[in-house]
Amino acid sequence: MAPQALTGRAAVLALVKRDGPVSADALAARLALTPMAVRQHLQGLTSEGLIVRTDGERQGGRGRPASLWRVTAAADARFADAHADLTAELIQQMRRAFGEAGLDRLLALRTADQAARYLPEVAAAPALRERVQALAAIRDREGYMAEVRDDPEGGFLLYEHHCPICTAARLCTGLCREELSLFARVLGEGARIERVSHILAGAGRCAYRITAAD
Repeated sequence: MAPQALTGRAAVLALVKRDGPVSADALAARLALTPMAVRQHLQGLTSEGLIVRTDGERQGGRGRPASLWRVTAAADARFADAHADLTAELIQQMRRAFGEAGLDRLLALRTADQAARYLPEVAAAPALRERVQALAAIRDREGYMAEVRDDPEGGFLLYEHHCPICTAARLCTGLCREELSLFARVLGEGARIERVSHILAGAGRCAYRITAAD
């Protein structure tokens, strides 16, 4: 759900999850709230252990660094988890029953099924930008809080601010490998994809640089 569709503290938390590290003033501007109201919400979220404050860069290299806010791992419970406990148990049992090679084959079948669902929506787009936007729309509906931004170096950045299958991905890194395979399959041979940020590596979000293939 987009932050604009939420209200109060939930909207602040969703926007910190999506844009963090982010300042209170930026949150106020995005949500059309007063800075005082945002700071009250930030204080409440901090007391719940859902966000923490970090120091940003000093303005012009002078003065005190700006206070920025980001979510903690505890905040994941407020977002989609895709039945994490059951998924984790099933992965462990599949590994015992079929071994790593068998698990890889199951993941490949899952990727093929995902591609079959994605392709009618993505492949219909005539240009790479539209295909990436269509892919992001699908992923956003699936709970990944996905969005597309222009890359200053050229091409596009596909951000996934939340991983609803993070517990499963930690147990089975093949899921992340297959994600790259899925994106390449649905975007087509005209796209080059590189993961530049990874939640499992400690980043706040997964990010993919997508450029047109030479």
